Amino acid sequence: MSKNTPEEEGGSTQRPLRLRLQLIALYAGGFLGPFGGGVVASILPEIGDDLGVGPSAAASSLTAYLLPFAALMLVSGTLGTRWGKVRTVRIAYGVYVFASLACFLAPTLEVFLAARVLQGSANAFTTPLLLASLAAATPQARLGRALGAFGAFQAAGQSSAPLIGGLAAEFDWRLAFLVIAVVAGILGAVGLPKSEAPTATTPARLRDALRPEVLRIGIAALLGWGALGGLSFLLAFRFEDEFGLSPTVRGLLLTVFGVAGILSARRIGILIDRIGARSSVMIGALGGAVLVSVVGLAGLVPVIAIAWFVAGVASQFVLVGVNAAVLGSEGPNRGGAVSVVQAMRFGGAALAPLALTPIYDSSPAASFLIPAILLAVVAPLVMPKQR
Repeated sequence: MSKNTPEEEGGSTQRPLRLRLQLIALYAGGFLGPFGGGVVASILPEIGDDLGVGPSAAASSLTAYLLPFAALMLVSGTLGTRWGKVRTVRIAYGVYVFASLACFLAPTLEVFLAARVLQGSANAFTTPLLLASLAAATPQARLGRALGAFGAFQAAGQSSAPLIGGLAAEFDWRLAFLVIAVVAGILGAVGLPKSEAPTATTPARLRDALRPEVLRIGIAALLGWGALGGLSFLLAFRFEDEFGLSPTVRGLLLTVFGVAGILSARRIGILIDRIGARSSVMIGALGGAVLVSVVGLAGLVPVIAIAWFVAGVASQFVLVGVNAAVLGSEGPNRGGAVSVVQAMRFGGAALAPLALTPIYDSSPAASFLIPAILLAVVAPLVMPKQR
């Protein structure tokens, strides 16, 4: 005769609720990376004015977040798998709360950039572990659908970041970082569902993740984010310089990119289960290149807004596609492999301000056309063929 534990007898209604909350937190964790990285995109002039620097110097806050975020993600998936995913993610959220409060209180650009570095470092230990946990809990035939839902949350972070940043700047841009601290605190308190998978007998190894196939997928991810979704800061510059738009209006217009991702990501994930990851990346890269060119050259704000909205759909073809490709591939240390791809993805966004801001100062049109060409030519060539 079996004997029920106290949790089974007294917590039969509580456990499903807790588990549902933890599953929601797993998906919602995808929100934080794009949100934390992009919240400054629409308010760079206001940050620069408050801290006594120019907009170009303030733009380094994008790189300060995304560069350590991307660099540490090369190893964070492997280390987090060794240390335990649930524990690692909880600690990372706690550090993120502290760093966000430091951004809120920063008196100088140097302190603000240091806090952004800490933010990005902490976030590096959440995103890949969330994706690996999601893949472990999802049947292969439905992986695209699940990753599409995760991509919708990432798109929500991407879309709400410039809007919340712009609204906060109407009062005080620092308030945006209080919002980030609250979101991170809630996710850390809820936690993640504990994995029921058996523990590996050998520690996860980084070299198992650095396979040629994984690196090729990573290059496509780098271009898909750095040359497409990562151009929001350039568009914010253009909206201010050429059209004189306010922070709130800039934020609203930048938001349409993420709204398109929210609406399309899950449907794209379902489509990927049928057409395959490589075909998805090809569609997104070629279509995205055309749309980036329109965004950089069009002279009417409504045309730019429509093109930027459709570009949000194209980005999901690329981003959900590369996640499906790496998580659907064979090989050990899937957590480390997706970590490497995510590192290269956000590395593209971290390098974009450094590479493209000087080009924008010389030729705004060229700063959009160059990434469009790279996206159209390189991304389709490097994606591995489907099995």
